[in-house]
Amino acid sequence: MRSDAILMRLLSLHPKIIDLSLDRMERLLARLGNPERKLPKIIHIAGTNGKGSTLAFTRAIMEAAGLKVHTYISPHLVRFHERIGLAGKSIAEAELVALLEECEVANGKEPITFFEITTAAAFLAYSRMPADYLLLEVGLGGRLDATNVIAKPAVCVITSIGLDHQQYLGETIQEIAREKAGILKRGCIGVLGANSPEVREEIEQVALKVGAPLTIANQDWQSYTQHGRLVFQDENGLLDLPLPALAGPHQVDNAGNAIAAIRALDDSRISDEAIAKGLRTVSWPARMQNFGAGKLRSYVTEDTEIWLDGGHNTPAGPVVAAAMRELGLRVPKPLVLIWGMLNTKNPSGFIANFKGLADAVVTLPIPEEVNTIPATELATAATREGLKAVAAANLQDALEQACKLFTAPRILICGSLYLAGHVLALHSGEEASKVSGAAKR
Repeated sequence: MRSDAILMRLLSLHPKIIDLSLDRMERLLARLGNPERKLPKIIHIAGTNGKGSTLAFTRAIMEAAGLKVHTYISPHLVRFHERIGLAGKSIAEAELVALLEECEVANGKEPITFFEITTAAAFLAYSRMPADYLLLEVGLGGRLDATNVIAKPAVCVITSIGLDHQQYLGETIQEIAREKAGILKRGCIGVLGANSPEVREEIEQVALKVGAPLTIANQDWQSYTQHGRLVFQDENGLLDLPLPALAGPHQVDNAGNAIAAIRALDDSRISDEAIAKGLRTVSWPARMQNFGAGKLRSYVTEDTEIWLDGGHNTPAGPVVAAAMRELGLRVPKPLVLIWGMLNTKNPSGFIANFKGLADAVVTLPIPEEVNTIPATELATAATREGLKAVAAANLQDALEQACKLFTAPRILICGSLYLAGHVLALHSGEEASKVSGAAKR
């Protein structure tokens, strides 16, 4: 794809992959005519985990109401085009090429990060196609993230916050919470998802300082399951809704974030029926995704289950483990993890959550990622945490080894969104972007 060649050039414009600042972004946007001032109403979403799922629920609800919705996500899984969603579809190759070239010319040879210049291209796209809303996911942090040039979002959402990216956001949970809360703006409603008291206190202080009213999970609204249904309750009343189509108990919280944001908008076009339909129809790849027909099935035995989840940090570990535990209680099967991870993450903090739950772990390197942790090193980490582990050369080898360990196991492929992208491309036979999702803040 021609866009890959341009994206590779853009990677060379700044020596650092991540360099949080708004100065370079504001300079480029000014040269482009400030497209960030010509966007649809924005829901800005930050957090450590749950951003993507919250965005997916919000989009599904809005589209169920017949609204046109743009989306911005990162990283991509298979193709870069996934990052820029225009009214329900990934941006077309020809349009992406034209936008990237326009931004490249406007920027010249001045330093700018990959994430900044591609975010500017996305803003250009959104400014030129009408829509009812733009769902804007933060890349990293919040206060100095390239997306935080937006002056007045309609609603800001902060999902669950945990320790991740400490080298950029701070060593303590309070420091990280403060960075995430940097998206809050004066007079704009903030939705705060379920979090620890320390996180909540920090974000309340930031909100008070900037003058942003907050609506807080388990104080101003609740989202929980009862009798096989999802119940959402706030000061406007109670909604009796279907369970989310996305698997895992954590998705009840993410659905609650989305519903709270929808209620904060007070858009009469979005009915309770649209909320219910959105929960039933939502989809989001690599979030407790169960694979049906496709190439991966050729490597496993007939009754083997294959699941995929992109959870990749210490806070995601207990969430993913809880989802698999719930599934195992309903339909018992031997659980084998196929696990790959980048060296920017804490492998022990993730895998320790599966002790006593996973029957075996098969580790593998993430293809084409220079920062992958070697499979033997991951196997050692799993063994250290009390799990039975073996190393595999690649995904095909890992799947075959899992089926040798157990006749018809439940396999969960996990540990990295970049591994997830490789899995999705292999399963579907789709050609992946040459620029990996990992580069690329």
